[in-house]
Amino acid sequence: MLLQDAVDRFITELRDIRMASPHTVSNYKRDLNTFIKHCPDAIQLDAVVRSDVQDWLVVGHAAGLSPATLARRLSALRSLLDSCVQAGRCEKNVAAGVMAPKQSKRLPKALPPEQTEKLMHSTDADSDLRDAALLAVMYGCGLRVSEVVGLNVEDVNIWAKELRILGKGKKERIVPMPSGVVNLMNDYITSRQSLSHAVFLNVRGSRLTTRSVQRMLKKRALETGADVSVTPHRLRHSFATHLLAGGVDLRAIQELLGHSSLATTERYTSLDINKLTEVYDKAHPRARQKD
Repeated sequence: MLLQDAVDRFITELRDIRMASPHTVSNYKRDLNTFIKHCPDAIQLDAVVRSDVQDWLVVGHAAGLSPATLARRLSALRSLLDSCVQAGRCEKNVAAGVMAPKQSKRLPKALPPEQTEKLMHSTDADSDLRDAALLAVMYGCGLRVSEVVGLNVEDVNIWAKELRILGKGKKERIVPMPSGVVNLMNDYITSRQSLSHAVFLNVRGSRLTTRSVQRMLKKRALETGADVSVTPHRLRHSFATHLLAGGVDLRAIQELLGHSSLATTERYTSLDINKLTEVYDKAHPRARQKD
């Protein structure tokens, strides 16, 4: 089987059977196509060797790609070859023993609470009510920007103070809404004149895009005097970090974020060691006992 045919089958499986998100499918397809271009034309799947994989990573590194990008490329190739081995299309995964480049352990900085509060200050924008509700949901519920723009009216339960979220891999989860979020969402939804299923709409009455949210966030930061380096991802990270700083259990945060692995949540959150000790002292009875 040609490598190209194997990639095409894998991408179809990823999209239609594994129900991966469009973002994941797009990334895997792009990464695997770069590997195809790196290999000789019309190469057979079983002709791919370990050195092909290593050379591909070296070329990417020389081109200035980050360790995170190279690691993602290697992960995509490993997944492809694992799938091919399981389906009997090749004998072994030649990428299995290849080491991914080391990545920086630096975490994105969480916004201080006063910065998130600034973002919620009123502006003169015609869309102020919508934007305030959107920001409240994104930070107050820790949602991905794709999850926010994907919200439908029927996913919002004002009475139960809950949101139904369709996350990565089409996994559904229920997320509680704080009272402040409930109030803003109720005000915004009841003010809408549209019959659209989408919650957050642009001026044309269509579903808001992730890019539009990113632009709105930058503009609002400028208008309110908040940190202009704010991004949807930083808001989500801030949500998790602030909860952890408040003593919320890490597994509870994992559920709220929709992470499939606790290790992902551990990497996602950061906390000052003094604050961590304080939380430990409050939560653990033995920590307060004297010798």
